[in-house]
Amino acid sequence: MNDVLLACHQLSRVYQDGQRQLQVLNQVDLQLHQHDMVAIVGSSGSGKSTLLHCLGGLDQPSSGTVYFQGQAIHQWSANQLADWRNQSLGFVYQFHHLLPEFSALENVAMPQLIAGHSQRQALQQASAMLALVGLSEREQHRPAELSGGERQRVAIARALVNSPQLVLADEPTGNLDAQTAEQIYHLLQRLNRELGTAFVIVTHDQQLAQQLPRVLQLHHGQLQASASESATC
Repeated sequence: MNDVLLACHQLSRVYQDGQRQLQVLNQVDLQLHQHDMVAIVGSSGSGKSTLLHCLGGLDQPSSGTVYFQGQAIHQWSANQLADWRNQSLGFVYQFHHLLPEFSALENVAMPQLIAGHSQRQALQQASAMLALVGLSEREQHRPAELSGGERQRVAIARALVNSPQLVLADEPTGNLDAQTAEQIYHLLQRLNRELGTAFVIVTHDQQLAQQLPRVLQLHHGQLQASASESATC
């Protein structure tokens, strides 16, 4: 299908632990289409983060291939991968990883500056993204002056500032209380609708995951469809 954005085929990841091999991913197949919003759930240690890192080119699979718009990403050079992550992907983590010495506005502008845009354009785009996540009045605040939910909103704005086609989110609400986590999920769903950005959200929270239109379970290194999914992913 020509609207397949990201796919992996027979993706496996094996780690060597002394004399023992630990297989974290076992021939995973996945297709993600443009504008999709997918939750991947699983217990701690099930390989969710490893899968996300392989999909985002941050880790090299032991076998199998990841494709972005039909191109095998692990055949690219390090510079090509870096440019792809900067321009086509956004990342959100459980811990916001904001730079403490910079304001919210400056943190969000960083990917624009890395991409080579002027400081003026970078700050304008960052301001627009902070407005989109409801933080216009907090632009000049540093991370230490923001609540946990506000810091994660800044991280989401930073992930979206270069208008990526896909955002990979690794436990984006794992460090938040239940009410704030709910608000972040609603924000991600709204951004998916309004911007058309595809999202893959890794989480151990089944209740939050069930709010999304597509839920996959990672179990024993393999992706399984939820009850509402077809058996094919």
